This record gives sequence, structure tokens and C-alpha cells, in this order.
Amino acid sequence: MDQRIINLFDEYTHKPLKREDFLSRLTTLTGSTAAAMAVLPLLEINYAHAATVKPKDDRLTIENITYDGDGTKMKGYLARPSAPGSYPAVVVIHENRGINPHIEDVTRRVALAGFIALAPDALSPFGGTPSDADQVRTYFGQLDAQKNLNNFIKAFDYLKSRPDCTGKTGCVGFCWGGGMVNQLAVNVPTLKAAVAYYGRQAEVADVPKIKAKLMLHYGAMDERINAGIPAYEEALKKAGIKYELYVYEGAQHAFNNDTAPTRYNEAVAKLAWERTIGLFKKELGS
Repeated sequence: MDQRIINLFDEYTHKPLKREDFLSRLTTLTGSTAAAMAVLPLLEINYAHAATVKPKDDRLTIENITYDGDGTKMKGYLARPSAPGSYPAVVVIHENRGINPHIEDVTRRVALAGFIALAPDALSPFGGTPSDADQVRTYFGQLDAQKNLNNFIKAFDYLKSRPDCTGKTGCVGFCWGGGMVNQLAVNVPTLKAAVAYYGRQAEVADVPKIKAKLMLHYGAMDERINAGIPAYEEALKKAGIKYELYVYEGAQHAFNNDTAPTRYNEAVAKLAWERTIGLFKKELGS
């Protein structure tokens, strides 16, 4: 697919670009309204592909939980191995789409690898993630940045309070969630491992605060996010932070999202996931 079309969709999903403006520009790029409508299903999310681990997998115990956030009650989707015992915990952080079937599936994948996996809903202050995509984007624009960060920091307090948690914690996030991972690495000194997929980098001045082992995944075609890599990597090296950084050739932004057909890259997603789980098992135990 024409890279300009993929870049336009990326702009639509990350900036305050109205749907009618997006469709108008898509029509211009494709040459006609009919062509734009034919391309649109290839761009938009298809949750029919969002259950690689079934929601009622007998190997897992699933809970919808709440915990105290910063002046709000946070909602979360939690999965853990069904076998009795204590497990390290991983916070799973969604894209700028909120909690959806895909991120729930990713949470189950983490749990199946031997962890308590918790996906907090950043839009809990608004009652949770709505079904309307445009409303989701509106709510994300209205989040209070500091309170939102605090809400995710408090997820670790909740996990450590559970008797089935060993107390060792990590996090993984995608897109908007990848940026949050970098923020958590700066602000949670007890964090053992942090994995950011194509997420905005932390401020260079904050890098020396990082104590976690970092793993950073990027798609080579993702120019918008990748522009921040050189300064971030230089700061990580200068501060002596332990990190692994991978830029996957030919991969787009959101390459891990198997419900996004034009951007999903199966081979790259599999490799990045193997590296991610490997890091968690090394740094957290399982």
C-alpha cells in the first residue's frame, strides 16, 4: 500500500484530524471515493483477529478489577495463570484506542507466559473506553497528564498488594502505551523491566532516573516516532542505562497489532514478542 496512505492513517489516529478531513484526503490520495472506501477496511481495526488466546482459556484466570487511582477509580483487565502460586506482574498499556479486544488478548498472552498481567484503562476517569472511536480520541485529548501518569504508577501498588504477586514488576506498552512505558521507567524506581513498542521517548534530562532494564522496539517506516531515537539512545548510553534497541526493517508503526491489517508484520511481531517475554523471564523470573 502507498506509504502516504499509511502515514495519513497514522496522522488520523494520533492527531486531532476529523474523520471527514481524513476521508477527504484519503479520496485525494486514492483518486476516487470508491477507491477510498475500498482501501478503508484495510486500514481500520478488525477485532475478528483479536483472540489468539481465547478469553475463556482454562489455563488462565480472568478478572475485571478496580484500584484506587489519582482521584478516580481505575478499571483494569487482569489475567493470570490458573495454577495456584505467586507470579511476577506485568502492566500492559494500550494504544490510544483504550481497552479493546486486541489489548485484552495481548494481556492474556503475557499471562500465558507465566505472569500476572494487568491492563489498566486510561479512560477510567471518563467511565471507561467508549465504543465510538472519535469519542475515544476526544477523551485522550482531555486526560490530565500528571494524573494519568499517577494512575498507571498506582497500578504497581495494586499489584504488589495482591498475595499472588511476587512483588517483581515490569511493563509493556504500544504506541501511546509505549510512551507511557518510558515515563514509568523514569518514575517507578522499583520497576525491573520496561518494554516500549514504537512509543514516544522520555525526556533526555530524565533518563538518568531510569533503573529498569529497557527494551525498545521500532518499525523502520515509522518516521514520526523514530525521529526521537538518536537523542534518546545517546542519553541512555551516557547515563549507563541497560537497554536493548531494535529497529525492524520494513516494519510500520503498530507492527505488533494483528488487528491492523496494513501495518501488522507477523514475522517482526513474533520476533519482538519472543524478545519481550525473554526479557521479562530474565528480569522478573516466572
